[in-house]
Amino acid sequence: MPKVAFHTNLKTTPEAAEIKTHNRWHPDIPMTETFKPGAEFRVECFDWTGGQIAPDDSANDVRDVDLTKVHYLSGPFGVDGAEPGDLMVVDLLDIGYLPDSPWGFTGIFAKENGGGFLVDLLKRRGRGAVQPGHRRNHGSERLRGCAIFL
Repeated sequence: MPKVAFHTNLKTTPEAAEIKTHNRWHPDIPMTETFKPGAEFRVECFDWTGGQIAPDDSANDVRDVDLTKVHYLSGPFGVDGAEPGDLMVVDLLDIGYLPDSPWGFTGIFAKENGGGFLVDLLKRRGRGAVQPGHRRNHGSERLRGCAIFL
């Protein structure tokens, strides 16, 4: 297994993490680590809400998500010899879930709480929690007919 360059502890908030996340790309944010070209490493991530969404069938956490605490990004990472503006090829060798958190979510957010263009197309609000190996939204009646494949 490659070196873990950014470790997340999902039992705590991103703000309490030893290595801090960031919420935008900016040249003043220092590199978390710098690697040689061709190096393989593993990056773990918080979900975009920093753990505010629970693996259950309630949509209240989507409705009540604190939008002042979102968009958690791992990194940034540097590459030896790379300069700002350089074009780089990055191969994603694997994408998966963390062993302590084998689930994900999708939501339809109201416009007043971060919703986008789908709000105009889908009048019902809701969310679905999914687990690997399940072919449909996990236990949610709010998103009937929504197929999610993992």
